Amino acid sequence: MVYKAPRRYRRLRELARAYGLLSQDVVRSKNRLKSLVRRRGIPCTGTEIYNPKQRDRWVAKLPAELRSIGELLGVEPDCVVELKAEAEEAMVHEARRYPISRILRTLPGLGPIRVAQILPIVVTPHRFRTKRQFWSYCGFGIVTRSSADWVKVDGGWARARRPMTRGLNRNFNRTLKTIFKGAALTVITHPTDNQFRAAYQRLCDQGTRPNLAQVTVARKLAAAALAMWKNEEVYDPKR
Repeated sequence: MVYKAPRRYRRLRELARAYGLLSQDVVRSKNRLKSLVRRRGIPCTGTEIYNPKQRDRWVAKLPAELRSIGELLGVEPDCVVELKAEAEEAMVHEARRYPISRILRTLPGLGPIRVAQILPIVVTPHRFRTKRQFWSYCGFGIVTRSSADWVKVDGGWARARRPMTRGLNRNFNRTLKTIFKGAALTVITHPTDNQFRAAYQRLCDQGTRPNLAQVTVARKLAAAALAMWKNEEVYDPKR
């Protein structure tokens, strides 16, 4: 599904894109630093190596010819993290200009960052007639797949009566799926009881695997966000 509205959320769209790219750069820069240490056979777990106050101790463990490289790679995460924080602040500030952001933030699991990322992607909820269309766009649509629909029988071809595999659709927006699965994980692990956490626990007690129960909660959150956006109503747990 392709939808283009270049004049709506233009600045927010670019800020969200910059925030996403910088988030990836933070992960990559940290991985480069750790890989430099690990490939010399030095155990490196946790986040202590990213602390500027502890980094000199880790760099000193490297051979002399690699210490200068370690210092350079150690400075890179600090710079990128600072840039990411600036992009995050600008993105959230821009999202607050739109009244709908205050409504969506009332949904459990959706904080200011996730809402700021959702707005320029969805643009308008009226693109989706039902929640099932929105589920497909988010990667939560249930589809069936088969690798052998026809078999040869008595010299001819007949449709195979084999159970087909059920799974999620593969053509979807990656960012939206990450957002709602992250929101589901937030409400599931939050210490405060809520209806989404209760639904997750109920599914697990009935024998559903935890990963599938998390997807179900993500579908519920996506449907609730779509309804709140269409009706411009804040989250009401009684509904």
